[in-house]
Amino acid sequence: MNQFRIGKFISECRKKKGITQNELAELLGITNRAVSKWETGICMPDAGTIPELCQILDISISDLFSGEKSMENNKDSEKFILKLVKEKAERDKQLLILEILIGILSTSVLVSFILLASFINVSVYVKFIIILCGIILFAVGIFYALLIERIAGYYECSKCHHKYIPTYKQILFSMHAFRTRYMKCPKCKCSSWSKKVIS
Repeated sequence: MNQFRIGKFISECRKKKGITQNELAELLGITNRAVSKWETGICMPDAGTIPELCQILDISISDLFSGEKSMENNKDSEKFILKLVKEKAERDKQLLILEILIGILSTSVLVSFILLASFINVSVYVKFIIILCGIILFAVGIFYALLIERIAGYYECSKCHHKYIPTYKQILFSMHAFRTRYMKCPKCKCSSWSKKVIS
């Protein structure tokens, strides 16, 4: 599997369709930087993105992996990709469980440090340092929990049902109710409550 050849093939198919890197990125709900990395052979598209990418470019999964459009359709390659998609969904489920554990642990650490500072007989300055350490550990935990939430699975727009991966900034600053967040869909450009989905 030649990444540079595949990248060049993606670029050629995109140009034949008259789509810019930005437009392709928006259709897939990713950044244009990711598309650029594919086309320069730096990395491959994510397993969950490949079927939609092939549909947009009007190529088969076999075509994508061979780096050229062929007349015969290799079903084995497509079965392999579907297997990868299923494996990714399983990994995403495990990551979302890890996110919950990190959130609980981070909150427990913060509460423990606050209680410790409240009950030990030390100066106000030391108590402040203890609470500050708890806040820092909590912030680090929440940072990683949100990072996991962003990359595990997708968010589905409630209006157009497009599935996308938001930016970290969107995740951090959006209103939310557990794993449903109020964000702008990259496809329909409407802001709505997007629900977390695995596949």
